[in-house]
Amino acid sequence: MSATAVRPVVTDAKPPVRTRRRAGAGLGLVAWLVGIVFFLPIAWMALTSFHSESDAATNPPSFAASLTLDGYREFFGAGGGASPWPALVNSAVASIASTLFVLVLALPAAYALSIRPVKKWTDVLFFFLSTKMLPVVAGLLPIYLFAKNTDMLDNIWLLVILYTSMNLPIAVWMMQSFLAEVPVAIIEAARVDGAKLPTILVRVVAPIALPGIAATSLICFIFSWNELLFARVLTGVVAETAPVFLTGFITSQGLFLAKVCAASLVISLPVLAAGFAAQDKLVQGLSLGAVK
Repeated sequence: MSATAVRPVVTDAKPPVRTRRRAGAGLGLVAWLVGIVFFLPIAWMALTSFHSESDAATNPPSFAASLTLDGYREFFGAGGGASPWPALVNSAVASIASTLFVLVLALPAAYALSIRPVKKWTDVLFFFLSTKMLPVVAGLLPIYLFAKNTDMLDNIWLLVILYTSMNLPIAVWMMQSFLAEVPVAIIEAARVDGAKLPTILVRVVAPIALPGIAATSLICFIFSWNELLFARVLTGVVAETAPVFLTGFITSQGLFLAKVCAASLVISLPVLAAGFAAQDKLVQGLSLGAVK
């Protein structure tokens, strides 16, 4: 009687294709629902901005209310109010100038911490992040006294300096991880060809790390554009920024909801436009180094 060999049954561990498709469709549906939930407040604000004050104040809200541009007209001073253009220009100057200064300072610092690492560079990064742990309001009084004694109150360049110092730690921390992905061989080849450090940073490192630099720039710009506390306390009429100008629409008397929504939408447009224009670079920068 001959013994027959028993062969083990090999089963495929991968789930069926139909199951994987259903799982992918479910995750896609969840992603769409989450995106809609986050988009609803913006859509609601945009719709309210086109309503009259009486329609905007109704509860429950009226979706079939007539549309009007009165909120935008009042925001741009058609009703005799203050013009928003000086505040918008001040916000643009403070945000763009501080972002440029942050990039100029953060790029060589990140280069020293990644490509040419210093001793205990992790401790240096922790020190940078520890400066963000202090509540902003804790440093408000010393900064106010310094600005008052140096005649820097209501000066837009004081905000540029403050925004630069506030965003520099997070910019160094972000760009260090981006520059760590730059091949060292390319930098060594440029150094062999006689390139100096400024040339290496501008012509070699910056083009390779451009997605990370774009992501860092956009985040610093958003933080500077949306900052309110320092701008509210340290500015008056000359250096008033857009968020401070927006708070002037909130009063204890009268209806202001439609006008506030219109002003909020207009003030948010530069950030939305910058994010939309740099969305491809932003995604590449935020995902840089995630896949080896």
